[in-house]
Amino acid sequence: MTQRCLVTGATGYIGGRLIPRLLEEGVTVRVLVRHPERIAQHPWFDQVEIISGDADDPTTCAEALKDVDVAYYLIHAIGSVGDLEENERHTATVFAQAAKSNNVGRIIYLGGLQNDPKLSPHLRSRAEVGNILLNSGVPTIAFGAAVIIGSGSLSFEMLRYLTEILPAMITPRWVRTKIQPIAIRDVLRYLVEARNMPEGINRTFDIGGPDIMTYQKMMHGYAKVAGLRKRLILPINLLSPGLSARWIGLVTPVPKKIARPLVDSLKTEVICAEHDIKQYIPDPPEGLLGFADSVAIALTRIRQANVTSRWSSASMAGEPSEPLPTDPEWAGGSLYTDDRYVVSNSSPESLWKIIEGIGGENGWYSFPLAWETRGVIDRFFGGPGIRRGRRDPHRLLAGEILDFWRVEECLPGELLRLRAEMHMPGLAWLELRVEKNDAGETMYHQHAIYHPKGLAGHAYWWSVWPFHGFVFGSMTRNITKAAAQLDAKKLLVS
Repeated sequence: MTQRCLVTGATGYIGGRLIPRLLEEGVTVRVLVRHPERIAQHPWFDQVEIISGDADDPTTCAEALKDVDVAYYLIHAIGSVGDLEENERHTATVFAQAAKSNNVGRIIYLGGLQNDPKLSPHLRSRAEVGNILLNSGVPTIAFGAAVIIGSGSLSFEMLRYLTEILPAMITPRWVRTKIQPIAIRDVLRYLVEARNMPEGINRTFDIGGPDIMTYQKMMHGYAKVAGLRKRLILPINLLSPGLSARWIGLVTPVPKKIARPLVDSLKTEVICAEHDIKQYIPDPPEGLLGFADSVAIALTRIRQANVTSRWSSASMAGEPSEPLPTDPEWAGGSLYTDDRYVVSNSSPESLWKIIEGIGGENGWYSFPLAWETRGVIDRFFGGPGIRRGRRDPHRLLAGEILDFWRVEECLPGELLRLRAEMHMPGLAWLELRVEKNDAGETMYHQHAIYHPKGLAGHAYWWSVWPFHGFVFGSMTRNITKAAAQLDAKKLLVS
């Protein structure tokens, strides 16, 4: 008989990644979600049963838990309005009572590690939720984890932005608190396989990766994997949690109301006291994923220097570290773009001919002096400059040099993707596309992408940003104009 699982928190970090893995296992998945439209972009949207409503409503919970074998409790009220602990306590109690009334076979919960007697309010609330579920009368497996490493995880995103943006920082002494991070891939493996553990198990399990580190060492480790210079970190006693949260809210896109409970929790040592889960879910043959490997996988936006349409294919198939549509806008790291999409009064053939002929003697269709100046600056700092030209004035092949760009991909008639080789603190690409809109009109799509490296990378983007409107705007206009003129010439000849 097919197992039916209810997943709460489907719009959250864990839930959105757990659902496709359950579906791969042949499980019937039901989702309890307040706003179904927020998961409509997921490819699995039409493959799940959807119950719309709040988990703190007894009637909604009863409906959602009817005929359910396993219920995943992944609800978290961090950043919500009101009393965090009271909100979490009430919702967990309603859910636990509904699960018992509906004879649910098992509850699986993911909370925080709680082996330090001095828990923060955030971790204390997580522990209380676990106890409510464990005392519900429904067999419950309560996992406790520390920092989860994966693109989109709150703790990881805070680590990412702090490390990328600040080459030097004065920090509270909590950066020396010991932490046992775990990869999102291993967390999901535990959650998926826990549904088939022996009946009647009702206890907590600590889960963590193979590395025990301080937050300071995690920042240094992230910088090394990301190719950043070693960060200068000076811990002092003067910064209170409140000031730390304000500071994080200032230098990162993580909202202060979310940063505060996370900062409070970082004062607590979060290390596994046991690894009993291994008796039921053995470690994979290659072992649990270490911190450095977890970070490398999480950096999906720049791995293999592939972007946009390549992001998913550049990742391992189904890799849970990929950003999801329901992740916050700030998840996945910094990525600046300039996107322009206009109707071209030309044939697709003429537009492509202009695109493929760009650069070299043909120029860049926008402020030649600006491009020449950028080339001179690039040469001054040791870059190739703009004088390398191109091999052929009319044809391009993947891998060829094009001024201070490299042709990363060339699909005739469709796409030209260029990767910048100029000297800059980051990675940059320029995509030029020929497309058709719903009305059948020829469209020119120009997409510039920049991934900053460290604080200098962010400063670089904002220093050149005022010129983008002139350079990229005129480039769009002139390319489409040149394509229309080419059509006109063809018409005169014929």
